[in-house]
Amino acid sequence: MATLTAERSDISHLFSAPVIVAALGYFVDIYDLLLFGIVRLPSLASLGLSETEISLTGASILNWQMTGLLLGGILWGVLGDKKGRLSVLFGSIITYSLANIACGFVQDPTTYKILRFIAGIGLAGELGAGITLVSEILPKHLRAIGTSLVAGIGLLGAVVAYFTVEFFDWRYAYFIGGGLGISLLLLRIGVFESGIFKDIKNQKHVQKGNFFSLFTSKDRLSRYLKCIGIGLPTWFVIGILATFSNEFGKALEISEPIKPGLSIMWCYVGLSIGDLCSGFLSHFLKSRKKAVFYLMLFTLVWSVVYLYAGIKSVSTFYGVAALLGFGIGYWAMFVTIGAEQFGTNLRATAATTVPNMVRGTVVVMTTLFATFKDAFSVIDSGALVGVICFAIGLFCILTIPETHGRDLDFLEE
Repeated sequence: MATLTAERSDISHLFSAPVIVAALGYFVDIYDLLLFGIVRLPSLASLGLSETEISLTGASILNWQMTGLLLGGILWGVLGDKKGRLSVLFGSIITYSLANIACGFVQDPTTYKILRFIAGIGLAGELGAGITLVSEILPKHLRAIGTSLVAGIGLLGAVVAYFTVEFFDWRYAYFIGGGLGISLLLLRIGVFESGIFKDIKNQKHVQKGNFFSLFTSKDRLSRYLKCIGIGLPTWFVIGILATFSNEFGKALEISEPIKPGLSIMWCYVGLSIGDLCSGFLSHFLKSRKKAVFYLMLFTLVWSVVYLYAGIKSVSTFYGVAALLGFGIGYWAMFVTIGAEQFGTNLRATAATTVPNMVRGTVVVMTTLFATFKDAFSVIDSGALVGVICFAIGLFCILTIPETHGRDLDFLEE
């Protein structure tokens, strides 16, 4: 009877309002985050841009959105530690929902850039604040499963975004994203704040949300940089292997053209399943580090297959993309590790900035990829970028402190 009661209690915790709303929030976040990449060609073509202008303007708009993510990560992270996790969950979704609705009315590239920059700022806060809140309200033996549910469900937003664009005009796709965000805002009214944060909220002597304090201690800086390093292979797969899959498909001499949008979709299907599994794997192994390490090795093996196994079939290619997505399904554990590494007064700052710093490294990866292509083949250029990302990622996960079962009610001095 006691066991049955405990199981019911665990289920009620895992499907509590904060967990469900955080998962739905990340779903909308991913939908909006990837939407421009999916509608880039038709939206810019409808604004009257030539093929060359579409390429240049599209890259520029993506950079504006990425800059918004980097700045927004710091802004929302600091706000989350100073004002509370809920303030970020409300503020971020209002920002990116309104920006996305406005994108549906855009008539010129300059306005488009500004709106994607604003959307990027809003999108930066969702995951870190959600993972922080869920980590702090769940019992420590359920944290891995709870955060994996948030990320696993949330990442399906990429699949919905792809099919929304297949069935609707790009402007309506933006309206739908914005409308989903506003609807979710109403659900968040009943969500409660983290008790751990409320305990320190009015303690004036505790310094909260000081982003620069991450760099004033050698130990804190080491933990912070290692958290970022663990995430590099995830965006190597998304930002290089999936995004430039048309180039890799051509280099592999696959008979039919590979569609990057479809590669990304299949990658995110695998990623969603992998995220759901990673929490249970961490729970079973009683280790964050082992779960991430095994999934990272799995990704490394399938990256080699992707690049050097001589894939000739389109279906096989997309199947490998899905397996690569499954491998980088440690994304949920990676963000959870970022939240668990730091005290309550810096937790939201770290958990919100870390994933956005990783997203920001895509600019470096794509630059290296383009530079390597001047001297090497497309396949070898991708492999060289991968070697760097996996070397850093494996070193960081092997040397970062274990956080499974850690009590999160502590402060950074």
